[in-house]
Amino acid sequence: MTQTTTARGNGRFAGRRVLVTGASSGIGRATALLLAREGAAVAAAGRSAERLRALGDDAGEAGRPHMIACDLTETSARARLVEETLETLGGLDGLVNAAGIIGFGDWEATDLDAWDRMMDINVRALFDVTRRCLPALVQSRGAVVNVSSVTGIRAFPNVLAYCVSKAATDQLTRCLALELAPKGVRVNAVNPGVVRTNLHRAGGMEAAQYQQFLDRSRETHPLGRIGEPEDVAQAVAFLLSDASGWITGETLPVDGGRHQTCAR
Repeated sequence: MTQTTTARGNGRFAGRRVLVTGASSGIGRATALLLAREGAAVAAAGRSAERLRALGDDAGEAGRPHMIACDLTETSARARLVEETLETLGGLDGLVNAAGIIGFGDWEATDLDAWDRMMDINVRALFDVTRRCLPALVQSRGAVVNVSSVTGIRAFPNVLAYCVSKAATDQLTRCLALELAPKGVRVNAVNPGVVRTNLHRAGGMEAAQYQQFLDRSRETHPLGRIGEPEDVAQAVAFLLSDASGWITGETLPVDGGRHQTCAR
């Protein structure tokens, strides 16, 4: 039997229990650290056990998350993740769906296997994890935050399947928000612009190409810089917090103004 973990400290999220997927890197990692340091009991899920251990070391004993290594493409892994989270935390007050991938290609380069992989991870797995968590979230009148993308709001070239998967994430956010509002569960999404994570490199972008992409992105984001994972984590935390208690069904751009611009 796994010992139940309770939230620690007197921070903004003291007494809250939150599951964060995609917590081994990028926005998910930054969010898990922020929530843990602000008093939440966090279950941190990711594919890399090694990177999850590093997350635990960075959090320190005062806010050390419960780490769960799993592959969300597997139905059994998603079921185990939610079961272990509920057993460990003793319930659930928040869910952050930060796990996701990117792939490159226009319609000619995007075959059905690439399309299905994108939808499987970015949409199907997100929905299944959320669906399994909802009974506990209904009980606590909790909140869900999905990590989407500016590509869910605006079309961009050479990331066809990714754009569609994030648009689907946004619509799923709105539909669930409408269905769950009578039960007191809020569902929102954040839509980041270009953020300094390993997402693009993991998606196949070479180092030199990635650096050129970052340099160019400083020009395409009106605030003149790319984002850091902590920028988005702060927005996620706001949408989980009591301060946003009358907000649901929103897709919040956290993108330095990128969604306001035309293609350039």
